[in-house]
Amino acid sequence: MSSKYVVVDGAACKCKFSEDTKATDILLVKSQKKHFANDKGADKKLIATTKEVNQTLKKGTFGKCTLQPTSGGNAPCVALPLKWDNPYEKITLSNQGKILTEDSKAACNIGGPGCIEIFKHGQTAEVGSGQMQKADRDAVKQINPLLNPDDLDENGICFFIK
Repeated sequence: MSSKYVVVDGAACKCKFSEDTKATDILLVKSQKKHFANDKGADKKLIATTKEVNQTLKKGTFGKCTLQPTSGGNAPCVALPLKWDNPYEKITLSNQGKILTEDSKAACNIGGPGCIEIFKHGQTAEVGSGQMQKADRDAVKQINPLLNPDDLDENGICFFIK
């Protein structure tokens, strides 16, 4: 089995039945406040679990739903994830939920199982002092010519530029 990213607060979801194939909504982690990922401060990126159901999407819609045609066009989507499938089964968090991965999909009351998909897992690269200290000096200079890696303090912070 290949590695899969853990889904975190702020992940982008989409529905395969949305009229607008590019429409996304943001997943909000509301079921727990204890477990974080991809966040050196352990205070921003809550891990999403199978308990993220009902009103857990920021806008609560993916636009118009192609499964709800009306005489005036498709009816507005009311996105309510009811149940998540295909989580990471080997770990149960303190909220009794299983961890969602980028392969997890949710059911909604209109689209049924698997209609809501993870489009972006929500994790972002966060460079810490350890990575900066181990980074190839020439590569760092090519990426950011204003930063001299030799001027970094023990915390990986440079307070001046040359």
